[in-house]
Amino acid sequence: MTGVITIIGYCTASAMLALMLMALAYAIIMPSPDRWSKNYFITFFSLLSLCVCVTFISALLYNRPGLAEAEKVSCFIEAAFISTLMPLPTFLILHSCKEKLTFNALLIAVLALWGVYFIMISITQFTNTFYIITPENLLYRTRWFTVMLTPLMLIMLLNIVGLIRRRGKLSKRYFIALLIYMIPLTVCIFIHAFIDIELILFLGVGVCALSMYSLIVSDHISQLIRQERKIAHQRASVMVLQMRPHFIYNTMMSIYYLCKQDADKAQQVTLDFTTYLRKNFTAIAEEELVPFADELEHTRAYLAVEHAQHEDMLYVEYDTPHVNFYVPPLTLQPLVENAVKHSFDPNGDPLYICVRTRQADNRNEIIVENNGLDYQPSNDNEPHIALSNIKHRLQIMCKGELTIAPREGGGTVVKVIILGAKA
Repeated sequence: MTGVITIIGYCTASAMLALMLMALAYAIIMPSPDRWSKNYFITFFSLLSLCVCVTFISALLYNRPGLAEAEKVSCFIEAAFISTLMPLPTFLILHSCKEKLTFNALLIAVLALWGVYFIMISITQFTNTFYIITPENLLYRTRWFTVMLTPLMLIMLLNIVGLIRRRGKLSKRYFIALLIYMIPLTVCIFIHAFIDIELILFLGVGVCALSMYSLIVSDHISQLIRQERKIAHQRASVMVLQMRPHFIYNTMMSIYYLCKQDADKAQQVTLDFTTYLRKNFTAIAEEELVPFADELEHTRAYLAVEHAQHEDMLYVEYDTPHVNFYVPPLTLQPLVENAVKHSFDPNGDPLYICVRTRQADNRNEIIVENNGLDYQPSNDNEPHIALSNIKHRLQIMCKGELTIAPREGGGTVVKVIILGAKA
C-alpha cells in the first residue's frame, strides 16, 4: 500500500511540476498592462516550481539511512516554500481591491502568523518538538505537530474572511478563483494536521496552482476581448470621421438657399445637421453600450438632413415602439447611411427606408429595409466593410447578430438581433 501511495505521489508531483513550468512560461510571455500582476504570477509559479522540486528531493532522500541530516534540511525548505502559499493571496486581494499595504490590519496579522510559523519550523532544526527524524531517516510526528500548522490554518481563515468582506470590490472571476484557491487548501492543511498523508497537502497545492493558472488565462482572454472591442470601435470612429465631403457641402448649400426661400426650414435643417454632428462626435467617445433611443435620435437627425436635400426622392418610415434596450454606439445610423449612399439613385425611383423595432421573448430586433439596389455580397468594397465592422462590434460587445437578405420586390433587409440588452 505504501508503494502505491509513493507511486501516486511521484506521478502527482510530476504532473504538478509540468503544470507549474507551463504556467510560469505563460506568465512570463503573457502581455499584461498591469506589471504588478505579471510579477505576482511569475513569483507565484516560480515558488511553486521550486516547492515541487524540493519535494522531489525530499522524497528521494526519505528512508535512506545516513541521510537523516539532509532530510531534515529538505523538510525545512519544503515547509518554508509551501508556507508562502498562505500569505501570497493576501497581497493579491489587497492589490485587486486597491488597498494600501502599509499598516493594513489584514496584512499585518497574516505576516505575524507567518513569522510565528517560521520560528516553529526553525525550531525543528535543533529540537524534536514538532517532529522527529530518526537516524534511520524516518519521520515521526509529535503531539505538537498540529500546533505547528495552526498559524497556517489561521492565515487561510483570515484570508477567506478578508476576501468575503471585500467581495464587492472584486470582479466575479477573481472572487471565485481566490475562493477555489483558499478553501480546498485550508481543508487540506486541516486534514494534514491530524492525518499523516503528505499527498493530501500536495493535492491542495495542485488546486491552488490550477486556480491561479485559470485566473491568468482568463485575464489574458479578457484583455484580448478588450483589445478587440477597442480596435472595432476605432474602425467605426474612423468611418464616422471620414464623412463624405459632398454630403457636408450639399447640406451647407441647402441651408444657404433655404435661408432665402424658407427661413423656418433652414433653421430646422441647421438644427438637424447640428444634432447629427453632435451625435457623431459623442458616439466616437463612447466605448460601452448606449441606449437605443440615442442611436434612433442620431439616425432621425441624419435622415432629416438627407430628406431636406432629396424631398421627393427619399421617404422614411419609423415603426419603433420598442426602444428600451442597449446597442453598441454607431449601430443604426451607419446602417441607414449605408442604405442611402449605396441604394439611392437620383435618376431612378424614390428610395423608401423603413426602420422598425420589435421585442420577442428575450430578443431585441432592429430591422432596416429599403427598396433600392439589391445587396450583392462582397468583401472588398466600402458598404460591405461598414456592415462587417458593425457585425463584428455587435458580436464582441453584446453577442449580437447582423443578417442581410434581399427584400421581396427588390432592395435589402438588414436585421440586428440583440439578446437581453434591456435598459
